[in-house]
Order: sequence, then structure tokens, then C-alpha cells
Amino acid sequence: MISVLNWEPFCSLGSEMKCGNCGEISEKWQYIRLMDSVALKGGRGSASMVQKCKLCARENSIEILSSTIKSYNAEDNEKFKTIVEFECRGLEPVDFQPQAGFAAEGVESGTVFSDINLQEKDWTDYDEKTQESVGIFEVTHQFVKC
Repeated sequence: MISVLNWEPFCSLGSEMKCGNCGEISEKWQYIRLMDSVALKGGRGSASMVQKCKLCARENSIEILSSTIKSYNAEDNEKFKTIVEFECRGLEPVDFQPQAGFAAEGVESGTVFSDINLQEKDWTDYDEKTQESVGIFEVTHQFVKC
């Protein structure tokens, strides 16, 4: 059994984004990384991603709030849990595709599995210490507006 699923700071999150002004949804996946910082126009600070809408030309941004990143533990299995929050300034995620950069730990063995790629929404490996297969299956998500 896997105990902890962590999202590493260098990991990228793939998302389809919607413009909060005109409702246009991006045609391609957009990738957001915690370590990225892009300056906003007019010296108004920075964000994890800044994007100009192709339809209305409005500059929108989204910031990953690093202080909100949480682990998904074995006791959270089959439940939705907030693992990261975003400050959305005109740019709203509408779909999510996990990428590489996740890490997990075996409950009984403490074996660390790093750089897990969840792009296919499933991952399997073998824990030598417990001599058992381990895995993450059917990754699902939901966005909740605050």
C-alpha cells in the first residue's frame, strides 16, 4: 500500500485553461510549474503563468500557492482532497493532466518511489521490501472554486 503521494516542486501540471473574461478555452494543454515565475505587466508582481487570451487579448495569470501543497495519504484513498490551490487572476483551469514528478512511500516498508509519472493516470511498481506490487490507479480530479 502507498502511504504518501507528494507533488514535487519541479513537477509540471498540465491543464486546459479558460479565460475568465471571454470564456475561451485553450486548444492545447498548458503546463504550470511551481518553480516558474513570470513578471506581470506594469510591475504588479509575478505569477506561475501569464498568458494573453487569443480571443479577447486580455492578459491573465495563475499562481500556484506553494504553502497549500499537501500530501495525499493512504487514509485519503478514494476521497477527494485538496492537494494544491491556485490564485486565479483571469485564468481558470478546467481540466487537469498530471505529469511526472510525483513521489510516494510504501506504508509498511517505507520504500520511497520517486519521479512517478501519472500522465497515463496509472502507475505500478514493485516493493522489494514487502515483495508486493504497488500502484496508483484511476487518478481523478475536481476543481473547487473558493
